[in-house]
Amino acid sequence: MSSPTALFQGQTPLAVRMRPTSLDEVAGQGHLLRPGSPLVTLANPDAAARAASSVILWGPPGTGKTTLAQAIARASGRRFVELSAVTAGVRDVREVMQEALTQRDLYGQSTILFLDEIHRFTKAQQDALLPGVENGWVVLIAATTENPSFSVISPLLSRSLLLTLKPLTDDDLRLLVDRAVTDPRGLAGSIELSDDARDALVRLSSGDARRALTALEAAASFAEPADGDDAAPVVTAEHVAQAVDRALLRYDRQGDEHYDVISAFIKSIRGSDVDAAMHYLARMIEAGEDPRFIARRLIISAAEDIGLADPQALTIAVAAADAVQLIGMPEGRIPLAEATAYLATTAKSNAAYLAINAAIADVQAGGFGRVPVHLRDAHYPGAKRLGHGKGYVYPHDSEVGVSAQQYLPDELRGRRYYEPKALGAERDVQARLEKIRRILSGDR
Repeated sequence: MSSPTALFQGQTPLAVRMRPTSLDEVAGQGHLLRPGSPLVTLANPDAAARAASSVILWGPPGTGKTTLAQAIARASGRRFVELSAVTAGVRDVREVMQEALTQRDLYGQSTILFLDEIHRFTKAQQDALLPGVENGWVVLIAATTENPSFSVISPLLSRSLLLTLKPLTDDDLRLLVDRAVTDPRGLAGSIELSDDARDALVRLSSGDARRALTALEAAASFAEPADGDDAAPVVTAEHVAQAVDRALLRYDRQGDEHYDVISAFIKSIRGSDVDAAMHYLARMIEAGEDPRFIARRLIISAAEDIGLADPQALTIAVAAADAVQLIGMPEGRIPLAEATAYLATTAKSNAAYLAINAAIADVQAGGFGRVPVHLRDAHYPGAKRLGHGKGYVYPHDSEVGVSAQQYLPDELRGRRYYEPKALGAERDVQARLEKIRRILSGDR
């Protein structure tokens, strides 16, 4: 049997050969491919003669933006033109528009213009698209990995449907990899794939189909049949490691390693060991962990373990999560690392975390009591006759902005939940809170 290298030498890349020819072959994006959805309607050949909405496909690399555009054009029978924002200019766009107008008027054929990486177009270049989109000369399918709200001009956004693609799931990727092994367009059964190799490919691809198929093709070139053995060579996890030149981490996103590493990551931040925290962050990134999951845990850590010892920590963690959502990976590793370093090295206090837990415990135990009369709502009819609001002292009328009065129910009077620590900015909170509590109790 010929080796995979000999069999497919000189052919187009596996990821290109395996590109679906119809929407039925597309893996993932089920939320965009339901019956009657804009993309399915656009692919309907019966609708090819009618006007259709232009769409902007926003999603991470390798999630099928180009695939969807080509499958729609092929299924609908529309003329298909592809431009890349990396190489195309205003002149190219205008030529496409003029040709599309000619095709429509002379032959009654509509044109799909697929524009990859539209975020790389300048405002002037995007403006050149407007006449064709607005007048229906073309149906624009534009792809971008960046948030269109920031990278696409408003007039073009308002004339298009914005559709968000999701990273492929592990099951989606397994389906694609297995199909590539057996499909005549792919490796045509010239190799077998071990379970470990399949798991490694899925893990390393991080939801990117193109990356998974590229790694599979490279790994197949390392697999050779045993001497005198006519059986197909088996691609192993070691072949995958050779192909991607990367050590394979034992990391199952659904298993123990997932929980062990994130636990070690958070505990390292809590323990102020920034180097250990960076190590576990790197392990998660290299293993293909969802960066949004990491970002969420950083937000929790900022609130739980740092709190008011450094109020800026939560702001930085949230900003890192927003940045990851906006720019994606691999660049998203940088704001994640910045937030990790900040959280690990700043002052720590779990006082707010302990306070809400203690308050919830009291409420769950039935210790809530009635709201004091002077704090009750006095605005609805008859409330004042019941004494609601009577005796309430408006704090802003006080020179120090705090007035001596009871806020907790009688059953919990004097109960303390929040006890700030003498650490970081919470040291100042501690001193201020002591004064506030003396005033509230009437002991100035």
